[in-house]
Amino acid sequence: MGEHRNTELGAFLRSRRAALTPAQIGIATHGTSRRVPGLRREEVARLAGMSVNYYTRIEQGENHQMSDSVLEAIATALRLDETERMHLLRLAWPTQIARGPLGPETVRDSLRNLLDSANDQAAWVIGRRADLLVANRLGYALLGISPDSRPNLARRMFLEPAARDLYVDREAAMRLSASNLRISTREHPDDAELAELVAELCAESRDFARIWATHPMTDCHHTVRRFNHPVVGLLTLNEEAFRLPDAPGQRLIFNGAEPGSDSARRLKLLT
Repeated sequence: MGEHRNTELGAFLRSRRAALTPAQIGIATHGTSRRVPGLRREEVARLAGMSVNYYTRIEQGENHQMSDSVLEAIATALRLDETERMHLLRLAWPTQIARGPLGPETVRDSLRNLLDSANDQAAWVIGRRADLLVANRLGYALLGISPDSRPNLARRMFLEPAARDLYVDREAAMRLSASNLRISTREHPDDAELAELVAELCAESRDFARIWATHPMTDCHHTVRRFNHPVVGLLTLNEEAFRLPDAPGQRLIFNGAEPGSDSARRLKLLT
């Protein structure tokens, strides 16, 4: 029966069960010995209102249909956010997710004009496989990339130490990069080039393999990003990311500094 098991679903559920502590859900552990870092299967089953045997079979990846109510109960028990719930749905019902054909990624002229008009913001568009599709002049300068190149930002992050050193919080930057690829594999599970990229990074980067195994699913729309730029030094920038609804998998990203700040002055020097 092993050939019918959904191993990816089981791995995802185990990763989320391990990430929850008993204290987070009000389970007392004083005077008890626990050999698992997170919740036990029986604790998740109790929170989800199902038998331990049934939940165990799901986590072991047995191939059977689950109802909406069962998936919702598991998602609630594991405290999944909206991005993680969508990933759970894709894993549970892989053949029921509608997918359109994958074509070459392009950026419309009006979007390029928008990037070029953002004179005080570093801006770029990333494709579904983490390819840098286009950037404005300040965006290329911030990333340290030649305007005539189109690198893959995930490869740069995990395989080029100098590119990773651009970020003060390297771990957070790596997790976000891996998370974006996880989300893309959920949305485009039939993308062979994306699967090849993930396999390459798992084989060549210990950091990527370590993070990928935890099933990161953070879909970050805004954050404060700190850069240690080799030319202008430390920059603290507000990052805003937008998904492009008419270009599945593409994200528009802006990085700007607080007006009048030292980071704003240094960012202006890059122009």
